[in-house]
Amino acid sequence: MYTRILIATDGSALSKKAVDHGLALASLSGATVVALKVVPRYPRSYFEGGVSVDRNDAKRIEQQWSDGAQAMVDGVKAEGSALGVTVKAVVAKSDLVAEAVISAAKKHKCDLIVMASHGRKGIQRLLLGSETQHVLTHSHIPVLVLR
Repeated sequence: MYTRILIATDGSALSKKAVDHGLALASLSGATVVALKVVPRYPRSYFEGGVSVDRNDAKRIEQQWSDGAQAMVDGVKAEGSALGVTVKAVVAKSDLVAEAVISAAKKHKCDLIVMASHGRKGIQRLLLGSETQHVLTHSHIPVLVLR
């Protein structure tokens, strides 16, 4: 069935549901897992939506985000080990979350992407966007979406 499953997580409760389902599917099918957390870079200017901060502070904040992301995917790896599933923990740095998910799936030769959708509609979806929708419409790899 599936041999390598990419599970994208953002740490939310809904994302935890996707992690649980993805790991269970990997366990059933004997697949390995790539657990992915995408970390954005800190906005460098007012025009990017950020408050102007010292370059060293921005690096420190980005490092905190990366460390938190690594802990998150390491947690998925530990959960996978408990189920007998081999998990590779990956942290990607990108402002384009959906593109990073698709790129990681290609790079690691995944044959399924598992991720959550927050189900935003109307103005919320317009303002916040939908990374899951972008992955669905641009990926040539099958996508399992959990809500």
